Amino acid sequence: MAESAVAFLLEKLGNLVIQEASIFGQVEVHVPLLCNELQWMHLILREAGATRTYNNRLRLWMNQIRDAAYDAEDVIDEFMFKVERHRHRRLDILKLLKLVPTWVSFADKLPFLHELDAGISDINVKIEKILSNKGRYGVENPVASDAWNNASTVEERRERRASIVIEEEEDVVGMTDEVEAVKTRLIGGAERREVVAILGMGGLGKTTLARKVYNDPDVKQHFGCHAWVYVSQKYVMRELLLEVIRLVMPLVDAERSRISMMAEEELGRMLSHYLKKRKKYLIVLDDIWSFEIWRVLSSYFPESGKRSRVLITTRNREIALHASAWRLKLNHLNQEESWELFLRKTFQVRRSTEGVCPEQLGNLGWSIAARCRGLPLAIVVLGGLLSRKEKTRSSWERVLQGIEWHLDQGPESCLGILALSYNDLPYYLKSCFLYCGIFPKDHKIKVRKLINLWVAEGFIEKRGKQIMEDIAQDYLEELIHRSMIQVARRKSDGAVKSCYIHHLLRDLATSEAQDSNFFEVYENINFTSPISICRLTIHQNHNISQNLRTSRLRSLICFSTYIEQKTFTSLLELKLLTVLDLARPNEEDHFTTLPEEIGDLCHLKYLCLQGWKIRSTLPLSIGRLVNLQTLDLQHSEIKSIPSTVWKLHQLRHLYGSPNMIVSESMMHRCLTDSHSGVVDRLIDLQTLYLRSGSWLQNGRLQKLIQLRKLKLYRWYKNFSELYPPNLMNLELKNTWLSEDPMVILGRLPNLRVLKLMSFAYVGKKLVLPSGGFLKLEQLKLDWLHPLEKLKVRIGAMPGLHILQINKCCKLKRLPDGLLRLKNLQRLELNNMVSELIEDLGTKEGEGWDRIRFISLIDQDLDH
Repeated sequence: MAESAVAFLLEKLGNLVIQEASIFGQVEVHVPLLCNELQWMHLILREAGATRTYNNRLRLWMNQIRDAAYDAEDVIDEFMFKVERHRHRRLDILKLLKLVPTWVSFADKLPFLHELDAGISDINVKIEKILSNKGRYGVENPVASDAWNNASTVEERRERRASIVIEEEEDVVGMTDEVEAVKTRLIGGAERREVVAILGMGGLGKTTLARKVYNDPDVKQHFGCHAWVYVSQKYVMRELLLEVIRLVMPLVDAERSRISMMAEEELGRMLSHYLKKRKKYLIVLDDIWSFEIWRVLSSYFPESGKRSRVLITTRNREIALHASAWRLKLNHLNQEESWELFLRKTFQVRRSTEGVCPEQLGNLGWSIAARCRGLPLAIVVLGGLLSRKEKTRSSWERVLQGIEWHLDQGPESCLGILALSYNDLPYYLKSCFLYCGIFPKDHKIKVRKLINLWVAEGFIEKRGKQIMEDIAQDYLEELIHRSMIQVARRKSDGAVKSCYIHHLLRDLATSEAQDSNFFEVYENINFTSPISICRLTIHQNHNISQNLRTSRLRSLICFSTYIEQKTFTSLLELKLLTVLDLARPNEEDHFTTLPEEIGDLCHLKYLCLQGWKIRSTLPLSIGRLVNLQTLDLQHSEIKSIPSTVWKLHQLRHLYGSPNMIVSESMMHRCLTDSHSGVVDRLIDLQTLYLRSGSWLQNGRLQKLIQLRKLKLYRWYKNFSELYPPNLMNLELKNTWLSEDPMVILGRLPNLRVLKLMSFAYVGKKLVLPSGGFLKLEQLKLDWLHPLEKLKVRIGAMPGLHILQINKCCKLKRLPDGLLRLKNLQRLELNNMVSELIEDLGTKEGEGWDRIRFISLIDQDLDH
């Protein structure tokens, strides 16, 4: 990930030049020189990073460049930290004199300019030496350095792959239904040419399944000609066309010699002309990685109207969509299927495996198979390894203890094959994928959290005026389509709510991250000496080492970690932190206060104290975190936050809790101090969860045009003034509205999700207005006890997909207006009175039959 470090440094230098232009009369020579060198290195490293290199000299050279980039970042960040600290000290003195400057003067920077100049000069010297070492020690060009990329190696892999797959055909486990489904689709279906795609992450058995179907006698007999072509990442279009022609056309030696001299276009026309004359053809394109290869090849496969078929295997769903293919997505093997395949490979049996495993090895075998998490490739590799070893407990225990090592030995290893997917990622996705390795095994990753972290870490590239979080969402979808990340749970609107990463892909991410110093897992570190890492993740309860204070640490992410107040205070000495995530500490933690020194972390962009038991206010110094983008205080017992939070003009997401207030005493000061700011100054704010209060007055939220998701808790005198124009998701809870809010809410042009929760509304009648809620997709009414009547006017909620009604105890009839909601896909009725359920069951008509069909009823409440 050296290219990522260099790219990030280039952006930081660019921002420094723009923001701190006044300093460059002093360092105008060294900064442009550094930028120039970094631009060249970035291009070279992007090419080198396209593959997982096994060249030790190249890897060392890349790591040295990365470390130099990190050193340069340290120099810049140290300079900015010292400037900011010096400015605040000067401000404290000037405030005593009632003289408050509104800018950072050149005088604030002058004491530290010499250090910046000297530091960047030293970095330039270091980079010059690294570049000269490339030639001195024979470091080869990145593209040519790996035999993995050579054409001869690709051909060897093609042959090995074919022989392995043919051998594995007899060992197909857990794919009976999939084989039949693909076979049926190939033989049946439409008259026109169709494309069938087998999708899934590397190692799931896509090629094995395709070969099983391809060699089926019924399939062979059905098609007049057949061709199986292994494509791979390093394809040559002309060679692929030659291979198809040689397989489908009977050629004599003279013809073979003639076509070997043809150009690509001529070969394509020849193939297309021949296939048009055939009754039916079946062509298998195994292991496709790019849209371009499908676009070109498919133009030579004619639409003959004779039920011809093209079968492709790919790890990338986007390619299948681009080919308009019928798609079969392979799943991982379950425990029983994994055990069956493990026994077949370990004991070299073809059919019944009952009783083949000695009793004393059973538990160890189960453990080894379970570690593969249903990935056939890993099971085959480890089973093959065990088949050559002694069948003893000590032998199998050694394999179990060293599973990661056994699966990562060279490019043909299990992780080497999975690394093909990593190599194929665009450079901007590689950091995002590796970052997923920070989370513990089996951890369900919340997408909201992941995206906010990606943005804070600087992984997301700008695309015109598009919002960074939207770009990050695109990144996530692309990783899912490439089978690098799996969906764990979706929201009601179909968006991904949580995801996970397969164990072996996580092992790959961890391995790559350690090699490139991208992140480190606390449990794997030797703390006998000071450490030098950029990102640290802690998975278990530890007393955090004091050696962290001497590191260049930028990100610290903890999971279920016990944090003492003394330890937390020591973490505040990590002045260059960008991400500090200390969510969910131990229930025994009872901090009295957060120290004022937290305001010294001027580089902090992401701060999460979710679940903390601090029963006091946040310190006023929180307003000094001028770069903060995300502040997550959900489920914490923090009583209040100071109004200085409105000074955080970079803030994008503020997650508070229902009982947390904005300090009223501080609010008065905020409103009278032009330097403090108010909520409407947070022009980048997209998410806001907070208790209602006077900070809402004068319709300030309406000025936040970027605000998309709003959760408000507790009563406020005038909610009609609140709602921003581009709001997409609104939740009101315990707001005790007495007037029907639907007329006002129905005018919000972009509202897609609306939730009225726990006495949000205390009226008896709720009316969905005609022509209102034109984009609403989900409506949830929860615990609105006084509600007796719900009415849906003509033209209301035309796009509603999901209606959820829960514990509305006095609502005894569903409105007839539901029949007009033609897009309604699900009606959830939970804990409703029996009269309503009976009324739904007795209503007559085709429309009510449809409503009953889409209803999910959980009836625990009865009055």
